[in-house]
Amino acid sequence: MSTPYPFTALVGQEDLRLALLLNAVSPAVGGVLVRGEKGTAKSTAVRALSALMPEVDVVSGCRFSCDPDSPDPGCPDGPHAPGAFASRPARMVELPVGASEDRLVGALDIERALAEGVKAFEPGLLADAHRGILYVDEVNLLHDHLVDLLLDAAAMGASYVEREGVSVRHAARFLLVGTMNPEEGELRPQLLDRFGLTVEVAASREPDQRVEVVRRRLAYDDDPAGFAARWADEEAAVRARIVAARELLPSVRLGDGALRQIAATCAAFEVDGMRADIVMARTATALAAWAGRTDVLAEDVRQAALLALPHRRRRNPFDAPGLDEDKLDETLEEFGGQDGPGDDGNGDDDPDPGPGGGPGGQPEPDDAPQGDGDAAARPEAGEGGEPQPSGGAGEQSPARSAEPFRTKVLSVPGLGQGAAGRRSRARTEHGRTTGARRPRGALTKLHLAATVQAAAPHQRARGRSGPGLVVRRDDLRQASREGREGNLVLFVVDASGSMAARQRMSAVKGAVLSLLLDAYQRRDKVGLVTFRGAAADVALPPTSSVDAAAVRLESLPTGGRTPLAAGLLRAHEVLRVERLRDPARRPLVVVVTDGRATGGPEPVVLATRAARLFAAEGTASVVVDCESGPVRLGLAGQLAGELGGTAVTLDELRADSIAGLVKDVQGSRRAA
Repeated sequence: MSTPYPFTALVGQEDLRLALLLNAVSPAVGGVLVRGEKGTAKSTAVRALSALMPEVDVVSGCRFSCDPDSPDPGCPDGPHAPGAFASRPARMVELPVGASEDRLVGALDIERALAEGVKAFEPGLLADAHRGILYVDEVNLLHDHLVDLLLDAAAMGASYVEREGVSVRHAARFLLVGTMNPEEGELRPQLLDRFGLTVEVAASREPDQRVEVVRRRLAYDDDPAGFAARWADEEAAVRARIVAARELLPSVRLGDGALRQIAATCAAFEVDGMRADIVMARTATALAAWAGRTDVLAEDVRQAALLALPHRRRRNPFDAPGLDEDKLDETLEEFGGQDGPGDDGNGDDDPDPGPGGGPGGQPEPDDAPQGDGDAAARPEAGEGGEPQPSGGAGEQSPARSAEPFRTKVLSVPGLGQGAAGRRSRARTEHGRTTGARRPRGALTKLHLAATVQAAAPHQRARGRSGPGLVVRRDDLRQASREGREGNLVLFVVDASGSMAARQRMSAVKGAVLSLLLDAYQRRDKVGLVTFRGAAADVALPPTSSVDAAAVRLESLPTGGRTPLAAGLLRAHEVLRVERLRDPARRPLVVVVTDGRATGGPEPVVLATRAARLFAAEGTASVVVDCESGPVRLGLAGQLAGELGGTAVTLDELRADSIAGLVKDVQGSRRAA
């Protein structure tokens, strides 16, 4: 077994270390979600924590790690005889991103259950993690239905396996830790809320601290055992402190004054529901126990707010997580000093509120890249001339997007089999049952009626003599299900001079932002291709981070000619490469343009040829017509015809008339 990196040898990352330790003291806090850029010791810190967890006593031979002092009365391996127990280290179980539902919750032997009525159950990762740590790296890439199962088990402290009327329940109480890189996509807000604490981590910008990180890592890589031995005393001290804090925790007093501060803080930041209040109360109590106190102080409430509230106050997917600390201090001061020594309202006067006293390394919303906002702007639209794509004559600074609005669903026609999502119809593991088939590999979703129908004609030949049905492997039928998949929504945005009018480009960006919000909610991948001047650029390669697309969109400047053919060809190349990487994910191309094509020899002819490449491959496409004014040329509609798609104006994007848009496109294509 490899030697883990010592927890106490981590450099910096005070918020991360504190959040993990508080959950070790009080698992009721609800786990921690660690958000941050790659290479910031997220996984290292979580794995290091497992070595600090106190040993646990378990019933000998129990696959579900029952506590001998209070065994689970519903344990599938029970009832347990008193007295037989063993001690072992707390486990850290890792859940792979590609894990199946059966691997997570366990699996029933359906054949034995039907034929013999026996609950033959193989435990999953939730059973292995009971009374330990369950670690999910890249939790934002985990399938939604697995995240739902995981968080339900964490909230209820138990896991349920239900298969065709046969059910098994076992205890599943664990410290849940998830890590994620926001650049690869966000968790849904309701899932964010289920994590007790969230911390933002970033690499230090201090050279001395970075040097120390490298020095320690190289020393560990050269001699892991020797490096760990040098930190053994510090590790033992932290381990003993965790044990002491656990013993002190029941004695910690959470006074009415502290509760008022917690309630006032949650109300001031307008968080939804009551979970935030409960998590803050548990976190403040754990902070007091960790500090060796029996009273909760205002500084504990402040620190609990910084850990428990930032991810709960996001009002839409593109809001940056964070907390206004001045507002927090004002709220605590206003409602402080009402109940004994723990509520004197002076927590904000402490110059150092303890490890992780603020959202260390957390980027502020204004830190987002601003693109070419300082580039020289010209008052004219910029149709004349041939400026370079990255700036120069004819370029205007980025326009702010208009307010987003709710759009109708643009779906890809047909039946796919891509990653689970909420956009287009697909064959999935979850959804409504549409039929039955023989299982390919392990059986996951039994179609009971089809299985009985397959087994029934052979009962006499198989010598059936009792009431049970004689079922063999060949009789089992897998349920075919239809649900929804996520697609690759590739935006091809015209940023030329003909689109450069301030009010017009603002409306265009608002429409694209609205479609990005829709893509976020439907779990799509998105990409962004822009064209202007003399060329097209891939502003954002296909990614699950819709936030990144929104940032690139806001910083998009305009100006120059309209190389429509270059934009379409670049989009076609992006789709070709993406099909090699993820052939099951079907694309939807959204072209945002007024349809003009200028610049270079025969621009209209070249654009027509490029558009026909998409039509020949059957790629679903929509053209958002941005042409305005009393006289309209209808060029976007012509482009949609060449693409084999359809056109919709900015105004129609809000209307019911675009429901089933892509299906209409396919209908018109077949009619043609």
